[in-house]
Amino acid sequence: MRDPRPYQIAALALLLTHGLARLGFDVSPLRVVLILGAALVSQLALSRAGGLPRLDPRSALISGLSLCLLLRTDSTLVAAAGAVATIASKFLIRWRGKHVFNPTNFGLVAMMALGAPAWVSPGQWGHSAFFAFLIACLGGMVVSRAWRSDVTAAFLLSYGGLLVGRALWLGDPLSIPLHQLQSGALLLFAFFMISDPKTTPDSRAGRIAFAFLVALGAAYVQFRLFRPNGILWSLALCSAAVPLLDRLLPARRYLWAPSSSGRRPEEGAFHDAQVDLRGGLVGSGHGGEGGLRLLRLLRGQG
Repeated sequence: MRDPRPYQIAALALLLTHGLARLGFDVSPLRVVLILGAALVSQLALSRAGGLPRLDPRSALISGLSLCLLLRTDSTLVAAAGAVATIASKFLIRWRGKHVFNPTNFGLVAMMALGAPAWVSPGQWGHSAFFAFLIACLGGMVVSRAWRSDVTAAFLLSYGGLLVGRALWLGDPLSIPLHQLQSGALLLFAFFMISDPKTTPDSRAGRIAFAFLVALGAAYVQFRLFRPNGILWSLALCSAAVPLLDRLLPARRYLWAPSSSGRRPEEGAFHDAQVDLRGGLVGSGHGGEGGLRLLRLLRGQG
């Protein structure tokens, strides 16, 4: 399986270019450079502090581009701090070698929870059917290559069902939930954030349960607590349940595709634990490469 991150970087960069050129995003090119630079510098500094042999910029670019698309602030310091918090969460908040929070989601929620002058503006995307279709197509390409299309589909079906059910209960026309589902921010969240293969449950059953929990939490935050950005708050809270879902529904952990040198890209201050064919841990760091070689050999034999 190919590494999906280059496709995701290209898709996010295309979305950002379209937003700046055609949709009038309230973010300057200088601010884009600042956020991307802060993300890459943080990745480099924490990689060296964690003793990693080299800088892998792909994950930092994905997080930085996502922040450029979603984070809005009038403060240069807050923009840079959001990028630093996003990257730091990958290295510092882990459970058994796995990220707990989606990095971009953590950075956004952390800034808003701390009361910083930062916000996410769903209205910047408009409700253009063309743009929604564009995000859906690009996102579908990414999640299918990342083997996480199930969590995206489960979330959209669950959240859409809750919106339609609420409209029927209140006697509202169905045009209201359909209008809500055409939000570019919602599709960006579904295809590029909740589908993160490094922070979703390992098993398919766990991912479907996780998607339903996030959808339920988002509806509660938005329609009962009357707070905006319910999907972001819900994902941050429900991410704490992923270790429990992995324990109750164990499966083989997702690993990025090996690099051209034959070694798996490392990420975080601690090497991700490797997994054997039965789903058990067989060590970490370079000590787990034997398990990967055995897996590749068995795959090659049919």
